Amino acid sequence: MKREGLIIIISAPSGAGKTTLCRELLKRFPDIRESISYTTRPPRDGEVDGRDYCFVSREVFQQMIDEDAFAEWAMVHGNLYGTALATIDEARKNGVNLVLDIDCQGARRLKEQIERCVYVFILPPSMEELRRRLESRSTDAPDVIESRIRRAAEEIREARWYDYIIINDRFEQAIDELSAIVLAQGRQTFRMLEQVSKSFDI
Repeated sequence: MKREGLIIIISAPSGAGKTTLCRELLKRFPDIRESISYTTRPPRDGEVDGRDYCFVSREVFQQMIDEDAFAEWAMVHGNLYGTALATIDEARKNGVNLVLDIDCQGARRLKEQIERCVYVFILPPSMEELRRRLESRSTDAPDVIESRIRRAAEEIREARWYDYIIINDRFEQAIDELSAIVLAQGRQTFRMLEQVSKSFDI
């Protein structure tokens, strides 16, 4: 019997560096896979359906809601995002370690439904630095940036119920801290007990 897969939930306000940290985590841990969320948002340049997201219409998304196919779903900046229950169930069953990059609304819903997930919140060093990062991306209009800043203030208040908080000031330190969390969680007794029992007859 395979060890139960580790489910890691990572949230952060836009501009905190969550996506970059997740990408580096996947490089450091080849056994971790990225959960592919469903979304009604149109693809951005370079995004591929089934690799970055599963891009679906609002009608298809609503059908999945009606069928209780989502472990969590939420509306973010006017678009719908969701994680399929089947994605998590199959990962756990097959011993696959999975990282989910989802917002606070989705993470809270997931926490209410599924046990033994690990919740990590990524913070910027300050709101001033967050604004600087958003402006330096040159991808959003000023009103969109202001909307993201307001939403960030709301999201940061949610950090208190996460298992871990990482302040992404220096990237190398932040990714080292995230890696340490993954390593420690992967060695929890209930994950290791079957393997140890077979090896040492206990």
